[in-house]
Amino acid sequence: MFETSITPAEIERLAALKGYDILDSLPEKEYEDITKLASEICKTPISLISLVDDSRQWFKSNHGLAVKETPREFAFCTHTIQNPSQVFIVPDSREDERFAQNPLVTDDPNVIFYAGAPLIDSKGFGLGSLCVIDHIPRELTEQQLLALQILARHVVNLIELKSADKAMRAIQHALQERHAEVENLHNLISEHVSDVLHELKTDSEGNNDTPSSTFKPSFAISKLQATLDLLANS
Repeated sequence: MFETSITPAEIERLAALKGYDILDSLPEKEYEDITKLASEICKTPISLISLVDDSRQWFKSNHGLAVKETPREFAFCTHTIQNPSQVFIVPDSREDERFAQNPLVTDDPNVIFYAGAPLIDSKGFGLGSLCVIDHIPRELTEQQLLALQILARHVVNLIELKSADKAMRAIQHALQERHAEVENLHNLISEHVSDVLHELKTDSEGNNDTPSSTFKPSFAISKLQATLDLLANS
């Protein structure tokens, strides 16, 4: 089992992960294709895109495995993100004192062999891993390890691109809403200007015999000023 201390670095890592807004999202074909390919290349029955949250590891894609998450304290992938520069390999978990009593080893899904390439984003945060799993002891060739790392980088690129696209669409939506607000204010000002001009003309025509000192602005001017104030403060 693995106990995680909540350090400032871990708090930053978790914030980075949550910032991608990917946890508990629906399955997506792009990720499914990557785990299928990793499983095929490494000849393993299971391949996962695992994201390490504060109390769980959640699977964005779970090829060959029915569950969508497991407790973090049992997660092999927690070890993977501790060393971002290389693939974390456990040839036979039953012979490794860190995992021999792990429920994921002794019970379903019987994780005997594990190899995980860390998912490191462009800011250096370890988000999780692309891992392959087997129910028997295994080794991977250098070519398989390299392929796993390349696919892991593709996963990170996909996460970052989708996050950037979502942020851009949110900005576009906000700009559209702002444009609509400005249009509404413009129309409101135009209406009030028309009202002011109409009332000024009416008052002027109705007060031809009245000294100019008795002429007072109409209520429409106050409405126009209120609208202009609203525009200035928006």
